[in-house]
Amino acid sequence: MGLAPVPRRDEDARARLEAVGRQAAPVTLARDRAIVVSGELGNVVPGAALQRGVTLTVAGMVGAGATSLAFELAAAVTATGEWAAAVDLDGTLGGEAAAAAGVALERFAVVRRVSTDRWTTVVAALLEGATLVMAEVPRHVRVGDARRLVARARERGSILVALETGARWPVDAVLRLHATGGAWHGLAPGAGLLTNCARSVRVEGQGKAAQTRVVALAG
Repeated sequence: MGLAPVPRRDEDARARLEAVGRQAAPVTLARDRAIVVSGELGNVVPGAALQRGVTLTVAGMVGAGATSLAFELAAAVTATGEWAAAVDLDGTLGGEAAAAAGVALERFAVVRRVSTDRWTTVVAALLEGATLVMAEVPRHVRVGDARRLVARARERGSILVALETGARWPVDAVLRLHATGGAWHGLAPGAGLLTNCARSVRVEGQGKAAQTRVVALAG
């Protein structure tokens, strides 16, 4: 049996090895890539992209469009082929509304009727596997639990959307979106139906996005 060849250690061999390594390595790690947000919603999100590992809130009075706005954020994620999930406290988040917002339902998991004592555990588990988790905030959520979820999202490179439909998120968020509703316009000829609703969203952020602004969206 012959001896194994001695590995070359000259400069040419080293250069070839480094070249192969550069070709095999991804330019950007999957967890570091932002989720591009297209259309009008891109005007709401700074840089028209959702950064991984961040927490943002979505709020608004009943009927103002907060849930629809959260669905649209989830739609931006599922459009890339990745998964989104929702934590539904009272079983009121509808699949039809999610689909209308553009969510790919085959990549959208919903956990319904989550009790307050299990809410943190469920959200944390979903952050392990989904790129975006929209979670209705329960009443009396503890500050410590909220901070742990923010840390979990940052560690996993997931996006946590705290939906303030019944209670306020008790800790900081990189971005706060407040749906302020809008006005309906026009009647479809011969149908007697309103044609569209002009919505608006108040955007509050941190860092470069710290300036509060209002963005108009089509219905």
